[in-house]
Amino acid sequence: MLVIQDLHVYYGAIRALDGISLTVNEGEIVTMIGANGAGKSTTIRTISVLVRPRSGAAMFEGKALHTLPAHEIVTLGVSQSPEGRRVFANMSVRENLELGAYVHHKKKAQIQEDMDKAFALFPRLKERENQSAGTLSGGEQQMLAIGRALMSRPRLLLLDEPSLGLAPFLVQTIFQIIQDINKTGVTILLVEQNANQALRVAHRGYVLETGRVVLADTAQNLLSNDSVRQAYLGE
Repeated sequence: MLVIQDLHVYYGAIRALDGISLTVNEGEIVTMIGANGAGKSTTIRTISVLVRPRSGAAMFEGKALHTLPAHEIVTLGVSQSPEGRRVFANMSVRENLELGAYVHHKKKAQIQEDMDKAFALFPRLKERENQSAGTLSGGEQQMLAIGRALMSRPRLLLLDEPSLGLAPFLVQTIFQIIQDINKTGVTILLVEQNANQALRVAHRGYVLETGRVVLADTAQNLLSNDSVRQAYLGE
């Protein structure tokens, strides 16, 4: 479904990605793990065309994403829940969800159907449907960010640090929801600092260091890899 080939990305003179290549097959949860500054979020942002590569390509079902404007990426079936949640603080929960469905804005019945699904997945959001997003807790804002991303009916969902800053009990909830979303047929590329949790829900994983892929394997093999355990799992 997604093929990234020899991707090089710079922020000015600073090299953020140094020839990254990876694949995501339909139906998988694939995770990228690594320290801060390894290039994980830059990879996600490049797929969404929020940054442009200097060379290399990200291909979604054979289409070169870097040749398209960002909004067309969503129309193709790729949606992102960004790091830091980025909810529209002064708008209600419902309005945030409606914005996620802008590519289907003429299909009112479909939007309501998808909103009902989001509320079923995140009952807390239904309770706060008319509440300003800025007044939600961190966990509730994360639920809203994921729900908003799902409103475009993505086939590939990009999740950037979904557990960042959340209480431990909410982290468990978010990772269970990620698995539930995947079971509905949505393919997921997951960027996550919590390597242990990420590898426990993923099918495969990539380890990034300073803009490069240094390890790629099944999630189970990475969990039992001594170097990964020492560097990322606190063992």
